[in-house]
Amino acid sequence: MLWMTHSTTILAVRHHGRVVMACDGQVTLGNAIVKQGARKIRRLYADKVLAGFAGSAADSFALFSRFEGKLEQYRGNLERSAVELARDWRTDRALRRLEAMLIVADERATFLLSGTGDLIEPDDGIVGIGSGGLYAVAAARALARHTQIEARVIAEIAMGIAAGICIYTNANLSIEELTPTS
Repeated sequence: MLWMTHSTTILAVRHHGRVVMACDGQVTLGNAIVKQGARKIRRLYADKVLAGFAGSAADSFALFSRFEGKLEQYRGNLERSAVELARDWRTDRALRRLEAMLIVADERATFLLSGTGDLIEPDDGIVGIGSGGLYAVAAARALARHTQIEARVIAEIAMGIAAGICIYTNANLSIEELTPTS
């Protein structure tokens, strides 16, 4: 499950009780690479929530800020915060013009959010966005279904496959993992 935005790959993998989010580091401007080590994933709400973006950097920072505000408002309730951000994004005139997508996750849920009001929770816990998202999701699903490797390794391998196929994705990865609180 993914939506296309050029210039990045974000992948979330929920597997064997672990939650991992990975991104590539490439930033492009038109057909030129302008940065190779960008971090497109943030830890929010006392490191209990991961959020990754694809799309315009300025728009994504605005969304991170707005989402962080929702998390504070709803005391870390990821689902409620995501629902409210998706509603605002769909109905607010200024937000509707933003060109970005978000994947957000905590230890219980993962959601994809878009400016059209999409709020989607993947059935299998694997979701990707960006131009390399399709490749990363396909590789991650195959690995999750047919191996016993850890979520972090699945994400690393899947992102490496995406980087080998998608010209807008590089192999300079940032990977964040939530630590279970059992």
